[in-house]
Amino acid sequence: MTNVSIENLVKLYPGRSVPAVKDVSLLIETGSLTALLGPSACGKSTILKMIAGLLAPTSGDIRFGDHSILRLPPEKRDAVMVFQDHLLFPYMTVAENIGFGLKMRRRPKAEISHAVGTMLELVKLDGMATRKPNQLSGGQQQRIALARALILRPKILLLDEPFSSLDANLRLEMQQLLKSLHQEMGMTMLFVTHDQEEAVALSSKIALILDGTLRQYADAATLYGQPEDLDVAKFFGAKNFIPGISSSGHFECALGRLTLPVTANSNGSMLTFRPENVVIGVTDSAENSFHATIESKKFLGNQTQLRLSKGGTTFDASLPPLIAAPLLEGSTVSVHLPRQSLWALP
Repeated sequence: MTNVSIENLVKLYPGRSVPAVKDVSLLIETGSLTALLGPSACGKSTILKMIAGLLAPTSGDIRFGDHSILRLPPEKRDAVMVFQDHLLFPYMTVAENIGFGLKMRRRPKAEISHAVGTMLELVKLDGMATRKPNQLSGGQQQRIALARALILRPKILLLDEPFSSLDANLRLEMQQLLKSLHQEMGMTMLFVTHDQEEAVALSSKIALILDGTLRQYADAATLYGQPEDLDVAKFFGAKNFIPGISSSGHFECALGRLTLPVTANSNGSMLTFRPENVVIGVTDSAENSFHATIESKKFLGNQTQLRLSKGGTTFDASLPPLIAAPLLEGSTVSVHLPRQSLWALP
């Protein structure tokens, strides 16, 4: 295990005028499970491939611990990559596939056999050692691909959207397996995904990549509640954006003079809060409370969405259907915005 330091990393493909990766710096801590999250073609897989040695950066450095690895070929980096495609050898058994890397390293047969048995137990495929890949389900094949990588005990395990081709139930099952493997082995892991729920469920920290740039690196709660800019807020599903001015711990806007959390941006010009954090029916004397009109009401199954207005400004609230049931369009309600739910964007 080791920490991985990415320093001012740039990748400009030949014939392109705009870099795919733009001056990214990132510290992946030893033993962590970290997500590179972003939409398609944002540069996240390019970063992963540069760490693995499959692509050379245009500039910048990648360090394992205190040592730069840029001059090392992929096989010398001690970084193993798992892809979306399983890439198993069809003519080999499950045991032979898992033990292939150790065989290439010329480890003794007894050692390989013992390690393969351990891996089969870890990925919960005991009794399948003699089967061929075409006798396995997609989820089982991905377990074999994971075991083949883990058996090498690399300094870092790199995963490039490994579960995206699986159906929803299998994907959830594999996510739970990966998390349990990480907890048991304590290995440094970095995985690429475009799925916010997957990133939040698996990782201790998330690096959000947009247009080749690292926009924010934090835990999920910080990304949701304290986004660094408007793009980050929108990516994580924020919907309410109210212009105004923050000053001395307050935000002046069409909704009134609202009290901000102590950690809020003192120079913010845009207030954001999530619909699910809007409280309806609190007494007017509560902090950050005011009256608003229900402009529309929409039932969405497990929630009801309200469009509210005050002073010509509209915003959304999301309530459980039973609580929202008696509320009528056109009526006036008391609204409360908890201080800790507010965030001022620059």
